[in-house]
Amino acid sequence: MTTFPDGFLWGAATAGHQIEGNNVNSDWWARELTMPGMEPSGDACDSYHRYDEDIALLAEAGLASYRFSLEWSRIEPVPGRFSRAELAHYRRVIDACLTRGVTPVVTLQHFTTPQWFAERGGWLAPDASELFSRYVTETTTILDGVEWVVTMNEPNMQAAIMTAMRRMQQAAGGQWQSPTVEGDGEQQSHSEFLTYADPEIGRTFTAIHRAARDILRARTSAKVGWTIAAGALTAAPGGEEKLREIRYGKEDVYWEGSRGDDFVGVQAYSSQEVDAKGLVPHAPHPDNTLVGTAFRPDALAMAVSHAWETTLGVPVLVTENGIATADDTQRIRYTDEALRGLQAVMAEGIDVRGYLHWSLLDNFEWGHWEPTFGLIAVDRETFARTPKPSLAWLGEVARRNGVVEEVDA
Repeated sequence: MTTFPDGFLWGAATAGHQIEGNNVNSDWWARELTMPGMEPSGDACDSYHRYDEDIALLAEAGLASYRFSLEWSRIEPVPGRFSRAELAHYRRVIDACLTRGVTPVVTLQHFTTPQWFAERGGWLAPDASELFSRYVTETTTILDGVEWVVTMNEPNMQAAIMTAMRRMQQAAGGQWQSPTVEGDGEQQSHSEFLTYADPEIGRTFTAIHRAARDILRARTSAKVGWTIAAGALTAAPGGEEKLREIRYGKEDVYWEGSRGDDFVGVQAYSSQEVDAKGLVPHAPHPDNTLVGTAFRPDALAMAVSHAWETTLGVPVLVTENGIATADDTQRIRYTDEALRGLQAVMAEGIDVRGYLHWSLLDNFEWGHWEPTFGLIAVDRETFARTPKPSLAWLGEVARRNGVVEEVDA
């Protein structure tokens, strides 16, 4: 059996907007109503009311850590006015974890922001850091007993989306157009627009993150970091220079921004090549996921190694890793291989503190419902939860603190 260190965190992750439902004051709710091709989140998984059931299912399976997010737009629905009821709600979620011996990993901002914040310029507004810091300060009133706090989820993906939106609007004459837009003399898909992220936005995010980190360190005893979307990019022959260019804006400026943090959250799903022109599309293959990416469980070890190297040795917490598939046997196979690769790089000396699978529930995947990442299926009409075999399998891995030599899926 391949074992992990004592105290290694085993768990699963979610995000508020994707599971809670009716997050009506957020920028993403507004986006769902206006952007062509986006399905609405609506009631989502109704986890706002069913969080206790979700945490119970996780704990009963054998997992002992739960990553979830607070919704800024619920806590501060209008500028400067904080909802005591919403803060109390999230404190109850924390207590539901602690009561069952589950370690909460609390994310303060997972993609969504209040609509009023977005209308004022969002993260690029002159007072963005001040506004986020004010919110972070308020959240510290409910974080007693929380050992792990994430300031932001995937700021690099948020920056890529911001960059893409600007380019899409420019290419389409200021109007949204989907699924492709004309630009630079050729058709470009949304995924192609996400190839680049402005490094200057990354530096802005880093400054905001560090201001929040200082507040959390002063007012709590929690370990503080942020999470980064890791592409596990590799260079095709002749693509070495383009790889460095793309990876710096999309990732490395954020890994560098993690230096001095207590941990960094690594979020990896697949790997992709970069040639002299840019990202190479994933080739069609029967094992490709429901979001079109290649079946690459080795991406996790690759991403963790790159994070460790670029952060100069900041401890790693795997905050997301999983696969969009309707075949739960494939999910188990993917996760098993990913964990074996993770253990191999840990054996080389990389400090990894835990593994949180994405996701606990099949949920709203940012405009779409079809991609299913969950360890638990959710009926969209009744909200009934049905654990998949992968939940029991991962729970048994957690109980053993290791993976066995052969997978019985």
